[in-house]
Amino acid sequence: MKKNRLGKSELLVSEIGLGCMSLGTEEGKAAAIIHEALERGVTLLDTADLYDAGLNEELVGKAIKGRRGDVVLATKVGNRRIPGQDGWAWDPSKEYILSAVKDSLRRLGTDYIDLYQLHGGTIDDPIGETIEAFEQLKREGVIREYGISSIRPNVIREYVSRSSIVSVMNPYSIVDRRAEEAVLPLLEERGIGVIARGPLASGALAANRTPVRGVLDYELSELEELRKQLTQLETDGRSLTQLALRYSLAHPAVAAIIPGASSREQLLQNLSAAEVRELTPEELRTIRGVSKANQYALHR
Repeated sequence: MKKNRLGKSELLVSEIGLGCMSLGTEEGKAAAIIHEALERGVTLLDTADLYDAGLNEELVGKAIKGRRGDVVLATKVGNRRIPGQDGWAWDPSKEYILSAVKDSLRRLGTDYIDLYQLHGGTIDDPIGETIEAFEQLKREGVIREYGISSIRPNVIREYVSRSSIVSVMNPYSIVDRRAEEAVLPLLEERGIGVIARGPLASGALAANRTPVRGVLDYELSELEELRKQLTQLETDGRSLTQLALRYSLAHPAVAAIIPGASSREQLLQNLSAAEVRELTPEELRTIRGVSKANQYALHR
């Protein structure tokens, strides 16, 4: 598995990581998927305190026990559960981040986090205070690096200009190309690594699935037609899944992609993209010609 440097940091991440949100809540099954991923060269595991109310972090922590040095462990913060209330409240305050990290460390069974990410954010947040919290945790050795997980260009620009983030997690796929126009060029210029989530668009670009609904900017019929056109590029035995994952990896700003997997079969299909050749410039032009160059309408 090829490894890439995450931004300007010392973190080396496998080009295909594992998005752990889809693992489910069964400990044995989740551990088996994680162990298989590690055996096949995956080093980047991405979770969040939000997933299954912290249970996902616990499952990841148990699965990597004794193998902590093999993993670049990424988790997220910012969504706060308020006792007696349903759902989560957004809280990017310094006080909350410094408190929440302790709970994540306990659930993960580790004394440090490789990549701590703000799980969202708006332009009205106390951004300076949020940055102070991450910088303090970095000085204390509680985290090695920090980044943000955001879909808002205006928020991304603020952190790029005011912080030492090494990464931005952003949705990026053949059917969601918004980042190409508003995010990727900036991050490439500044040497900040992109972790692309949703490269298969919740299965819309998976080879063995039949879409039942449309996705961003695509009605179901348009999505079906796009999949049909993409099959023309399935040369050398390359599947639609592999094609879609290689597309997200093709942009020079992207350090890693994190497709999820809820079964061993899905995991192996995803990881097989590491074994096929990269897309040629001509193939990339073809894909961009048959897909939509989406753009952000809000939070620009």
